[in-house]
Amino acid sequence: MKKLPIGIQTFSKIRKDNYLYVDKTPDIAELIESGQYLFLYRPRIFGKYLLISTLSEIFTGNKKLFQGLYIYDKIEWQSYPVIVIDFKKISYTDDIIFEGSLLSFLNKTAAKYDIELDSPYIKDKFGELIEKISEKTQQKVVILIDEYDQIIVEHIDDIEKATKNSEIIRYFFGVLKSSDPFLRFVFLTGVSKFSRVSIFSELNNIRDITFSRQFATLLGYTQKELETNFESYIQNLCSVLEIKKAQALIKIKTWYNGYSWNAKDKLYNPFSILNLFTEQRFSNYWFATGTPTFLMKLIKQTEFDTTQLENKKVSEILFDSYNIENLNVFALLFQTGYLTITEINQKTRTIQYILNYPNFEVKQAFMTYLFNSFTKNDLGEIQPAAEDLYDYLQTGNIEGFINIIRALFAKIPYPLHIEQEAYYHSLFYMISALMGVEIDLEKLTDKGRIDGVLTFDNKIYLIEFKYGKAGSDMEKLTNKAIEQIKDNSYGERFLNDTRQRIYLGVGFSGKEIGYKIEKA
Repeated sequence: MKKLPIGIQTFSKIRKDNYLYVDKTPDIAELIESGQYLFLYRPRIFGKYLLISTLSEIFTGNKKLFQGLYIYDKIEWQSYPVIVIDFKKISYTDDIIFEGSLLSFLNKTAAKYDIELDSPYIKDKFGELIEKISEKTQQKVVILIDEYDQIIVEHIDDIEKATKNSEIIRYFFGVLKSSDPFLRFVFLTGVSKFSRVSIFSELNNIRDITFSRQFATLLGYTQKELETNFESYIQNLCSVLEIKKAQALIKIKTWYNGYSWNAKDKLYNPFSILNLFTEQRFSNYWFATGTPTFLMKLIKQTEFDTTQLENKKVSEILFDSYNIENLNVFALLFQTGYLTITEINQKTRTIQYILNYPNFEVKQAFMTYLFNSFTKNDLGEIQPAAEDLYDYLQTGNIEGFINIIRALFAKIPYPLHIEQEAYYHSLFYMISALMGVEIDLEKLTDKGRIDGVLTFDNKIYLIEFKYGKAGSDMEKLTNKAIEQIKDNSYGERFLNDTRQRIYLGVGFSGKEIGYKIEKA
């Protein structure tokens, strides 16, 4: 068994030190021949830098590193001068520091090739560097750019600073088009596509391959790659957890599979899979990488209904509408990896995309941070509480279930408390998502809409919420909720289901919470 390359994104180190490498060179070989200017965005920790590093070794001509891989005898190996710009290594505290750091990078690169640059200006200096390297080596230059948008995304909650940095990017990359005679290949990665950055306006010959079918599996692991490359690790996991392989594969898929940019090929995030097999336990590794605080702020500021995040239908234009001045919540959630494409409808006049959470891991991480942001409950206490809630519902202990919800809601600071029924719907939805229970909010029946349907292996909860202002009669609220379930025959759609049906009426009166249950 080869070592697992957790945190290692340098291709040469992976190959030389005998780390496991999932062979992506069939796609990479096609990538190299598909165009001269290419752009790809994927979420964080998805293997973008490893791709950049691999491309660098290919264009440098280090054929020996690729022995045993698909590309080894499939291309004509040639050595080109390669400039790798990793924006995670560029300082960008403010626009002055950012520009100075770029100038320093250009000077160091020039020194590497024993070249002197005459221009004092950043754009001219970059163009001069490309031309002089090409002239000195008698080869065209390869430019590889990782996380081009890092300096914008990190300051997304400071429009002035983000705008200044984006202007420097516009100025800096604007030279690439005029440098075309000296360029062999230009490839950029990022986590987003800012519609007003010059890479996509001035450099209008760049091809965005983010949604290209031929490169849908360029990053991430397919199911076949998982089962082929990690067979021994899967067996070890089964041994440690004392489960069968089929059961393990189902659980791995539920937890970590589901990313897609074409609604057909489902992918695993490499970071989560490598951690799963290293730690040999199912856990939320995405959670450990953190969630942008600005994302939480934006959702709260826009009073966004969190129950609308699943099965969201959007048009194609959403993916190009990411700009600093007017951020779209769904564009942000998609480009940061919290939502992915699960269906594409091309029968309509304009292409329609259906967005959903990719998997349980991402949904749980997002809901944990969101619940923390909405209620100020401690992050470390949210998931344990969710586990207890699940156990109580599964065993039918409704009083224990409601008591935990009361405790969670009691910690909501008064300024954050919103006296609206939709607010409680959203909080209950988050709690259910954290439990890992399927909740079908606002399920449409022929008699109306059920507020919530929670399904377990042996029982089904039909839930109706009723909200009243502080001081409202709780008994009346809960009775009204049960009556609505009965009057509208919400349980009819489950008549052929052998599981026990339980009616649960939940009343909210200010911060007070009550309930009533009846068995069908």
